[in-house]
Amino acid sequence: MSVPAFILFLIILLVTLYITYWAAKRTKTANEFYTAGGGLTGWQNGLAIAGDYLSAASFLGIAGAIALNGFDGFYYSIGYLTAYLFVLFIVAEPLRNLGKYTLADMINSRFSERKVRATAALSSITIVIFYMIAQLVGAGALIKLLLGIEYWIAVLIVGVMMTIYVLFGGMTATSWVQIIKAVLLMAGTVIISFLVLLKFNFNIVGMFNEMSQATPHGENYLHSGIVFKNPLDLLSMMLALVLGTAGLPHILMRFFTVKDAQTARASVVNATWVVGIFYVMTIFLGFGAAKFVGSETIIAENPAGNMAAPLLAKALGGDFLMSFVSAVAFATILAVVAGLVLSGASAFAHDIYGQIIKKGKATERQQVLAARWASVGVSAFSILLALGAQSLNVAFLVSLAFCVAASANLPVIVYTIYWKKFNTAGAVTAMLAGLITAIVLVSISPNVIHPEAGKAFFVGDPIFPLTNPALISVPAGFIGGLIGTLVSAKRDEKKYAEVTFKANTGYKEAEM
Repeated sequence: MSVPAFILFLIILLVTLYITYWAAKRTKTANEFYTAGGGLTGWQNGLAIAGDYLSAASFLGIAGAIALNGFDGFYYSIGYLTAYLFVLFIVAEPLRNLGKYTLADMINSRFSERKVRATAALSSITIVIFYMIAQLVGAGALIKLLLGIEYWIAVLIVGVMMTIYVLFGGMTATSWVQIIKAVLLMAGTVIISFLVLLKFNFNIVGMFNEMSQATPHGENYLHSGIVFKNPLDLLSMMLALVLGTAGLPHILMRFFTVKDAQTARASVVNATWVVGIFYVMTIFLGFGAAKFVGSETIIAENPAGNMAAPLLAKALGGDFLMSFVSAVAFATILAVVAGLVLSGASAFAHDIYGQIIKKGKATERQQVLAARWASVGVSAFSILLALGAQSLNVAFLVSLAFCVAASANLPVIVYTIYWKKFNTAGAVTAMLAGLITAIVLVSISPNVIHPEAGKAFFVGDPIFPLTNPALISVPAGFIGGLIGTLVSAKRDEKKYAEVTFKANTGYKEAEM
């Protein structure tokens, strides 16, 4: 066990636990638990959004994907970054103006029936669990590498910590852990990128020339086709990444932590700058790991390449830098999973328990208590699934969560805001069509059934050929909403006019 690593891990745990203690004293009401009372500023929420977004998939998964697969790995960076433009121009402002705590609140501003809220909550919880598995897999591999702890024990440690943050600190604790983690992650990435460029004498053109001969892939390393041999597979994955962010529950929740739509928009702009700079630097992380660590060493430590960044830190800066980078990655995972648990718990406690079971009559105390119990349930279920997903690349796992978000949530968000004839039947059909299609296709894809042992959960020939089903499931969500609306005679165009007015002005009846 590395002593510097243990000390740095301990410092991060103590700091985040203190933040949780501080936040717990300020978290009494449901509004404070779900949205930190809407009191975050644009720059604070921007850093928190960036913290939510720059997950284990970004830091560990993308670095490993680029190191092992070259340009095919960089597609993840391109997709994640481009997604923010869609969020900024299409979703952020209307969502903040129409919602309160969750995505279902925004949809129910137009469709008040309980089945719409229940379906939205089901979709959100499914996405959260997909995303959570990725973070826990990254955490287990990281702690196993650095502290010599068994994978399953590492996953349990992270699971317990994330549950504590949410149980006691709510959104306030989660937000400030995200902010601190975003600053630390950017600092670590800048340091490693600087050292990589130093090794290449700050000659970026020379770096690309050298990388063309630095890996077993040769010149193919700098071209697409190592992983995505099927263009449809690439197109499907990029579609999931670009459209998925606008449907991720833990990202959408962040727009309710600020006071108004203008601040929400400023949050996205600030987050885009941080995220953009980070994803540019993933090139240096991946190239550096391929050149100075080597694919054999990376694969030997973790077959999916998830430990490329910590191994690069060790190669360039010794044990201390590796310990710092690993501790930052650990903080990254803790912060992201806390946000995920909170969004999943909110979907259950606020939407299912508070609005459906209690019919909107739950007290503040009952809502917060339900959210805390739901946090324990979401955490436990995610941990069980993560224990069986150790061999999968975390960037890939997250791309599946993006696929479900783009397929189930995005169609209903877009239709709710922009289609006058959209109705309750269309909303339910859109979410179920996207959600069911995505899950069914994933379950029969090469990610679950693969000819090579150890590549997936089962050995065999996959029924569905694409690794990411977004190319089919995203249109299924939009088509489902279209068909559901057209076959139902129910219309409420007056409600649409009201929703459009609120989405664009932020008007609330209480303001009168």
